[in-house]
This record gives sequence, C-alpha cells and structure tokens, in this order.
Amino acid sequence: MAEKAGKTPNPYNIVIVGQAGRLQYEAVLFAASLRANSPDFAGRLIVAEPQPGPLWQNDPTIRGDDTRDLLAHLGAEIVPFATRHFGQAYPYGNKIEALLALPKGEPFVFFDTDTLVTGDLATVPFDFDRPTASLRREGTWPEIQLYGPGYTATWKSLYDKFGLDFESSLDPNYPDEFWRRYLYFNAGFFFYKCPHVFGQRFLDYALAIRDDAPPELICQSLDPWLDQVALPLVIHSLGGGRDTLPAGLLDGDVTCHYRLLPLLYARESDRVVEVLEEVSAPNKIKKVLKSHDPMKFMIYHGRGQKVRALFDRDNLPRKEQAIRNTIKRNGFWMR
Repeated sequence: MAEKAGKTPNPYNIVIVGQAGRLQYEAVLFAASLRANSPDFAGRLIVAEPQPGPLWQNDPTIRGDDTRDLLAHLGAEIVPFATRHFGQAYPYGNKIEALLALPKGEPFVFFDTDTLVTGDLATVPFDFDRPTASLRREGTWPEIQLYGPGYTATWKSLYDKFGLDFESSLDPNYPDEFWRRYLYFNAGFFFYKCPHVFGQRFLDYALAIRDDAPPELICQSLDPWLDQVALPLVIHSLGGGRDTLPAGLLDGDVTCHYRLLPLLYARESDRVVEVLEEVSAPNKIKKVLKSHDPMKFMIYHGRGQKVRALFDRDNLPRKEQAIRNTIKRNGFWMR
C-alpha cells in the first residue's frame, strides 16, 4: 500500500524509561494513549528499565506483576539496561544510558515517560538523519551571574570543548545575549537514526561536561540541567537543529509532555484532559493506576478538575513556578 502524503515511511522504535514509582504508572498511561490514538504504529514500544547496581540505593526495577502484565497487554516490551555512570545521583541520566540497550542501527524516538500521545504519530514526518528535540522550554540554563560570563561565552566554551562550530548553531532572529538565540532544548523528546551513535555521543558529552567542565561553567549548576546542556551539542554535532520538524505536532496536536498531573490539569488543553481520562478509565488500567496516590486522587477522585478550575488557560502565568505555587497554595499539589 502506498504511503499517505506526509507520513513517515519506515517503522521506528519508541523508547520511554520505566522504573519503580511514578514512572511505571506514567509508562502505563503513555502505552495506553499510544494504542488509543496511534493504533497503526508499526514499531516497537520499548520500556527501558534500569537494573539494580551500586549506583542505586534501592532496586529501581518496575514493581508488581500487575504493572508488568498490563504493559505487555498494551504492547510494550520491557528491556533492561545497566546503569554505569549516573543512577541515583542523577536519574535523568537514564535517558542517556538506556539508548545503548536499544537495537543498533534502528531509528528511534525517545519520549519522557510523562507524555501522552493525543494524535496519530504517523502524521509526524521524522527525518531521522536530522535530529531535533523539544522546543517547549523556558530559558532555564545557564543562569547568568552578575559578574560572570554571559550566554555567548558560556555556550561557546562548550562548542569549543567538543570542536563544534558555534556560529552555525545560533538563531539570528534573536539578539545577542537573549537565551532563545542559543540552541537549547527540553529533553522531553528527541530522535535519530541510530540509538547507539546518539547514545554514545550523548554519554561522552555529558560525562565530559560533568567531570571536566570549561571554566566558564564554574558558577553554573548541572543538576538537573546536565542532559539539557549536552543535548543541543549532540544534536548539532549530528547535523540536526531546531527546525527539522514542522511546528505544532510533537508538543502540540500529536503529543503532550505534561510533566506532572497537577500541571496537566492546570495548563493543558481540553483534548489532553479528555485523552488522559479516557485512556485511564478501563477497569484493567484503573486497577493499576489507583495504586499511585497522585493518579488516584487527581484522575479518579476529581482533584485534577479542582486544579483546572483555578486557572484560565487563555491567561496562564508566564512562569511555570507561578502555576506550581498557586496549586500548592490551594493544597492540591501532588507528584
């Protein structure tokens, strides 16, 4: 059958990270929303699971046969991976180390587990030769100090460290020293034609920044920002950039990176709330998700709708922290 116009022609794998606690329940929601809204997805849905080891204080593996069985029922495959560099000290590193457990040479799309699929992924024209990542972000890094280096000096030091061309990464639509001028992503999704090539470079860059940062970073925090500092360098080095996907699909009509359920109810569209409540409704899914208090109270006991009533989606606070503070002040915050 001929491919429809604008459709990605070849199957690819989707990977999310699943581990004990909140992420295993988010993995269920992701898998359920994928099956509901992208039923023709032809690739593998891989739930990458970190394995116990000296870098974890507790066993990070998914708890409960009921959750494992439900993920399998939803078409997900649990694939273990070893944690050799990050673990408990920097769990965001899971998204880096998990890539090396994926099938070599097969295109992949990584999504943060706290994502819902709200439309048909087949309509997203991934160019796996030209990676990109989420542009739904705030200017969270670097935090410019009064007498320290600015954006240009900070970012250029990193490009120089890895022998990358800095000037070609800049967006000339924004002025010097404005954060949007510099290549910066949220790591909520990213993709490439080979997880091993991407993953090894991501790992190499992240470790080099963590263990031997340029002096321009001396006043900068890398926790939790390390993955988002390394990611644009990886993408730029592999020939990608900020505009390799049409706007409005991922982090738009097709997926939603909601972060935490109170934030979803506060700021996301009616469509996102509808998807969340529809895919969580079947008894087989409800039985598992109600084990997790934030989902039990937010989704099934109506607390999410109380959060939603606090906000005007057409006039939200500009900063996410202000949204969080309002929810906390009203006693509805859960994570």
